[in-house]
Amino acid sequence: MDRRRFLSHSCSLGVALPTLASSTLALGLSRQAAAQAMPQDYKALVCILLAGGNDSYNMLVPADSSAYAAYAGIRSDLALPISELLPLAPPTGAGQQLGVHPGMASLQQLVNNGDASMIANIGTLLEPFDPAAVSNGTARLPVGLFSHADQISQWQTAIPDGRGSQGWAGRIADRMLSTNPGNGISMNISLSGTNTFQSGAQTREYSIDSNGSGATGLNGYGVDNGFGRFRTDSVDALLAISRESLLKREYARRFRSALDAQVVFAEAMQSATPLTTEFSPNPLSAALRQIARVISVRDLLGATRQTFFVTIGGWDHHDEVLDNQARMLPIVADALAQFRDALQELAVWDAVTTFTISDFGRTLTSNGRGSDHGWGGHHIVMGGAINGGEIFGHYPEISMNSPLDVGRGIYAPTTPTDTYFADLALWLGVPRADLDQVLPQVRRFYTPEDGGAALGIFPAAAL
Repeated sequence: MDRRRFLSHSCSLGVALPTLASSTLALGLSRQAAAQAMPQDYKALVCILLAGGNDSYNMLVPADSSAYAAYAGIRSDLALPISELLPLAPPTGAGQQLGVHPGMASLQQLVNNGDASMIANIGTLLEPFDPAAVSNGTARLPVGLFSHADQISQWQTAIPDGRGSQGWAGRIADRMLSTNPGNGISMNISLSGTNTFQSGAQTREYSIDSNGSGATGLNGYGVDNGFGRFRTDSVDALLAISRESLLKREYARRFRSALDAQVVFAEAMQSATPLTTEFSPNPLSAALRQIARVISVRDLLGATRQTFFVTIGGWDHHDEVLDNQARMLPIVADALAQFRDALQELAVWDAVTTFTISDFGRTLTSNGRGSDHGWGGHHIVMGGAINGGEIFGHYPEISMNSPLDVGRGIYAPTTPTDTYFADLALWLGVPRADLDQVLPQVRRFYTPEDGGAALGIFPAAAL
């Protein structure tokens, strides 16, 4: 990391507080400032990354007989039995009936109850897809198409024509700095450590875990015993030394800020609302439970806008895709339903929108054991503010001669990620005039000043 980036990222931690005692004072002051300077409503985005490339053509499947026959013919040994599909109430815009994986009964319920919707055949695009341009080699395609590293990055940066280090949630946070308190706690909170999605020019994620308060401190620091007092005094003395080196000064400042932020966050989390909603014992459910707890102390943290990020890996199923998805997809569906219940318990269901991303879809054709890297895929969006019970985008007609098939059963997306992200960003509060600063290529697919939604995830009045 070059010095300029190092310094700009460090600014996100706010002004360092000199002592542990002043951390508590800062939290109180931030509440006062929040009451005066911040919008009074609260909204949050929760991003779930299914890392590795989810085979979503076995998550959202044609359920009427003719379309299913084409699906089964192409998928061969990867096809799910039609009798096991769980039908969704909303048909596609073309009237096609769809079903979800037999292990995702909770997702079926969420969609059919209007609590969630599906987004069909979405992926990274540089321009509206033109089959003729792809076949004759004139189409402009995303950098590193089918590459895990490139595609997982592009879903987070919204920059498919290059390799960037700033994510679109990070760019949102940069533009909302004035509405966030200077208590060291970023509006972007990660349950999966450092990530591109929440990294901006001036902001970065605040990383927590799923245990206890979530804020991991320095062992023994602040503990009221002999060892704790010795360590606390020693660390404070080291950090108070004036240093000539700019890099050393900055390191000490960031270390000081991290220590003080941990105290602020842990203190706030002591007041987290006890949840009666039961969560399953798996990493995704544990992460979503912790997010619900953090949301419950939003007023103590002075937060009116937040994003959360969770990564669940292991979706690169080049083999045993049926067995792996039978094990993993129910975890996702059940965790989402549990999170819905917790948000309703906290009376913030309308204020939180949860959505999935992944590297890419996968090939409809089988490699003999599983599926390989693809392009377009299907995703889930959930929340009390969305247009629930819908299929957004265009579910492709699956056939041996589909114009969307760019080879080996790889279907090109018909919905760009930019329209997905545009609706989410506008709902969170990004002004239409600033949208292309958050999503640099959004105008290739959507003109914000025209009003209305880009994809339709939310009612136009909510944007």
